Amino acid sequence: MIDVLLTGLVGALFGLALAAPPGPMNAVIAEESVVGGFRAGVTAGLGAMVADATFFVLSVLGVVAIVQEATLLQATMVGIGGVLMLYFAVDAVRELDQTFTAFDERTPSADDSGDRPRARGFRRAFVLALTNPYQIIFWLTVGVGLLTPGTVDVLAQTPYVGEQLAGLLVVRTGEPTLLVGLFAGIAVWIVGFPATLVSAGRRIDRFAPAVAALSAAFLAGFGVFFLYDALSTVGLLG
Repeated sequence: MIDVLLTGLVGALFGLALAAPPGPMNAVIAEESVVGGFRAGVTAGLGAMVADATFFVLSVLGVVAIVQEATLLQATMVGIGGVLMLYFAVDAVRELDQTFTAFDERTPSADDSGDRPRARGFRRAFVLALTNPYQIIFWLTVGVGLLTPGTVDVLAQTPYVGEQLAGLLVVRTGEPTLLVGLFAGIAVWIVGFPATLVSAGRRIDRFAPAVAALSAAFLAGFGVFFLYDALSTVGLLG
């Protein structure tokens, strides 16, 4: 029982390490949280997590391997992801003049059901995640390997700082509990991150526009990078 719990805790740490670093998914979650409220942020996070679950199922079935082998298809997906990120960046800029409001405490209005439905955040994060080559490659390699007997260097998979953390936490794979813990860790992040932003937004004046601006910058930066990568892959850029 102790081994099972330990494996689950390691999986949760793995999920947190993957979900926490800055990136396009967290940019969308942050914007939805400070502009739409806690539930909107969590809903956006669920969109990204459902995409991860989809990739896992497709990887087990061998479908994702086709994307890795088809260079043109992969470049197309990356290009679409870049365009979507730029579009979402423009959308975030349009919301810079909105100050934070306790959305969850107010009565329903036209803004809740019309201009900004909570499902919007879910769709944005889900579609964006489906065109994210990093998530595809992760689930094709490390993700599927979690159910195969062997080992995985958990912290080495952390975006941006993985090389510095390599070798610090190596665990055995092949246990379903590890995968359950991973998704539990992601779930903790997609609830805790919006909650933190909402709590801070109620105390800091002009917090929402600042986060929206930062989210727009992240999305625009990743959008340009993805487009450059896609055009380079098909030979349109040197």
